[in-house]
Amino acid sequence: QVQLVESGGGSVQAGGSLRLSCAASGYTYSSYCMGWFRQAPGKEREGVAVIDSDGFTSYADSVEGRFTITKDNAMNTLYLQMNSLKPEDTAMYYCAASYAGPCRLDPHAMSAWGQGTQVTVSA
Repeated sequence: QVQLVESGGGSVQAGGSLRLSCAASGYTYSSYCMGWFRQAPGKEREGVAVIDSDGFTSYADSVEGRFTITKDNAMNTLYLQMNSLKPEDTAMYYCAASYAGPCRLDPHAMSAWGQGTQVTVSA
């Protein structure tokens, strides 16, 4: 049973930074595709960043150069460093894991989800 628990969300002003964390348990963490997704009110859930078992990463165009996804296999923890935040980054952010298949920015490719952590960026 996969368990994912996010933390680190909050409220910041535009231009600020936040770091999200996702503690994973219940499976062999290092062998999975992991990612961050977000959903703003009234919008569909979208991929933000993913990292595969070899450490290769992929980012949404809207966050490329501002966000960085990393993972600590020893601690079974996934991170998302968010810099130069914009009001349009405001959303609920979810950690997700995929058991198999290609590692991509597609919510439908993910098999397990955390509860989410809210990020609010004010102008």
